[in-house]
Amino acid sequence: MDHTQALGPLLEKLASVRVLCIGDVMLDRFVYGAVDRVSPEAPIPVLRIEREAQMLGGAGNVVRNIAALGGRATLVATVGDDDAGRSIARLIGDQSGIDASLVTVSGRATTLKLRYVAGNQQLLRADHEQVSALDQDATQRLCAAIESEIADADIVVLSDYAKGVLSPAVIQCACKAAAKAGKLVVADPKSTDFTRYQGSIVTPNAKELAAASGMPVGDDALVDAAARKVLGTTGAKAILVTRSERGMTLVSKAAGTHHFPTEAREVFDVSGAGDTVLAVFALALGAGGELVDAAALANVAAGIVVGKAGTAVVRPDELAQALHAADLKGPEAKIRTFDSALDTVARWRARGLKVGFTNGCFDLIHTGHVSLLAQARAACDRLVVGLNTDASVKRLKGPSRPVNTEMARAIVLAALETVDMVVLFDEETPIKLIEAVRPDALIKGADYTVDQVVGAPFVQSYGGRVVLAALTPGQSTSNTIARMAKPASVKS
Repeated sequence: MDHTQALGPLLEKLASVRVLCIGDVMLDRFVYGAVDRVSPEAPIPVLRIEREAQMLGGAGNVVRNIAALGGRATLVATVGDDDAGRSIARLIGDQSGIDASLVTVSGRATTLKLRYVAGNQQLLRADHEQVSALDQDATQRLCAAIESEIADADIVVLSDYAKGVLSPAVIQCACKAAAKAGKLVVADPKSTDFTRYQGSIVTPNAKELAAASGMPVGDDALVDAAARKVLGTTGAKAILVTRSERGMTLVSKAAGTHHFPTEAREVFDVSGAGDTVLAVFALALGAGGELVDAAALANVAAGIVVGKAGTAVVRPDELAQALHAADLKGPEAKIRTFDSALDTVARWRARGLKVGFTNGCFDLIHTGHVSLLAQARAACDRLVVGLNTDASVKRLKGPSRPVNTEMARAIVLAALETVDMVVLFDEETPIKLIEAVRPDALIKGADYTVDQVVGAPFVQSYGGRVVLAALTPGQSTSNTIARMAKPASVKS
């Protein structure tokens, strides 16, 4: 399949889709630190806590992925009357692209997954949860929310984590409302009884398919046979099986069987990959895509997200780059958007790499620039270069600058071996980018003093270094432009 031709137009349509997501939302909390010693009280590592982060998990991770791709998601779920439930509500309120109808159930704990991480190693996961059936009042409130929201949705997603929200009564309510409204339902199952999803398209992993079919799933032929058995006995419209390092398999009566080999370039963390598949698959179907194209796009997204740390999301520019991989093996592959850059930096950090940052206009690259970038790269394992946009350069340098456009400047920078990433910024200073990247080393030329370097106090506040690179005498873009503008002397 030609991904560029077949999937590119479909990718562009994802932002127009509204998804109603019903399921088990949870709070993923991460405690990051370093381990320097073993406890004297027991043979266990002592984690010196450095920072904490939290994000939406479970069905919440599905809607995060939908929003990251520009779609609009409405989440219908339950939370407890507790701190974790209130944190979920705040996270949803802070996230553009996500609406929610959260049913608060007193006395029922919100699921919280607490992970302790040192470097790139997860030391421990502790779960706070209460798995139990919902009472009649909570069920009725969920059904009322579903019936209220379904008219605005293009497609319905059931994200089942077996925490009790997707009871038979709630699933029946969702599927009945979807059928009445003419909306397709995609279900990520946890039960071995796929009949409970009532004619949906189901997206099990290989282990779940084996349990539901009672058959082995060790190779392509066995997965096909198991999926066809489930199709014949449950009334499912189609089955998309996620198979980890073996990719994915789509089986339906209409489209037949299609195997998609894994697109992963580097597998770092598979947690949350199923949520990404569900989100992209549903968005693509909601945008009017064919089953095979929707599955192919979801497979590309899965290959990206497993290369990220934690429960991560995939962004449109990453999917576009992956679809155009043949054209982006050169410098363009290093040019990133703000959000994509932060994802890559997080992946570098998870591998224990030190990240450096420098910035500038870089108009008419000269030997002084090359020397600065070489010194910057020597101070770190990966170098991020913040590049002023054309508008930013004009504000700083005047209406006659820049000489080269921002994309031309970015491509030349990205072509240098010393540069690992280029990120454009439109502000007069890169402080927003510096605060987001949190570089281990901040590098500027020695024509600055440390107190003049933008972001220096921030970087030093967490133990980062400020490096002043030696200058190359006589090298200046402004001087070069001035010499070019000076009329040449005419000899008689």
